[in-house]
Amino acid sequence: MTGVHAAATAAHDGARSVAGMPATPTPPPPPALLAISHGTASATGSGAVATLVEAVAARLPGATVHAGFVDVQQPDVPTCLAGLRDTPAARPTVVVPLLLSAGYHVHVDLREDVDAAVAGGDDVTLGGALGPDDRLVDVLEQRLAEAGLREDDTVVLAAAGSSDARAVADCETTAARLGERLGRRVIVGYIANATPRVAEVVTAARADQPGRRVVVASYLLAPGFFADLAARAGGDVTTAPLLVAHEDAPAALVDVVLDRYRAAALTAAAAPQPTA
Repeated sequence: MTGVHAAATAAHDGARSVAGMPATPTPPPPPALLAISHGTASATGSGAVATLVEAVAARLPGATVHAGFVDVQQPDVPTCLAGLRDTPAARPTVVVPLLLSAGYHVHVDLREDVDAAVAGGDDVTLGGALGPDDRLVDVLEQRLAEAGLREDDTVVLAAAGSSDARAVADCETTAARLGERLGRRVIVGYIANATPRVAEVVTAARADQPGRRVVVASYLLAPGFFADLAARAGGDVTTAPLLVAHEDAPAALVDVVLDRYRAAALTAAAAPQPTA
């Protein structure tokens, strides 16, 4: 037996047992992560979201990480799930919404997509939306500091808006937490699908506090159409969204995505397995 062959045989035997003990089973690979954002026609916004997904993938060695979209862009969720199903190393999948609040897209669109995949035999779990979360407030506070927030500025939180009352409540919670952090009242204005609109809140704030600047804090994930609308809502200053073009994704935001993935994976692992 050659030295190489002997070493290989010893290594093989060692994999089976150590000092007569059974070998430890190789753990299964981690679930795939399917990061689903809203989608945007803005190339700058798409690039910023891609930076976030890449940062998440870098923190999950050994896991498959893919991106998809719930609106505007392709691939959509069913297409992504079908692609993962057809890979040689098909594995459980966790869908993480890259959405700041849980509205119609989470409770209806993504829920239906995931339920359809499960009904078809796939092992798919839906994670929670990114907010509310104090780490998102951290990023909002950072963007306000970068924009030069002053002690006497009035702050308006500009959120995308939703017809789902649960999403509106999430945004109100975020505004309250940001207000606590800043030591001043923060009022939410919505860009679409909810009221009051950002421009209305800015106008009212200026009338209530004449002479003070009104700073619009963009509670939006990335640059794009909604961020442009927030910037045109009449504020004296408008912050950048949570993701900034050509910059690394904030570590706090990456942490939130990873926590949503891990929480959903743990929940799935603890769920009773179906019996034959």
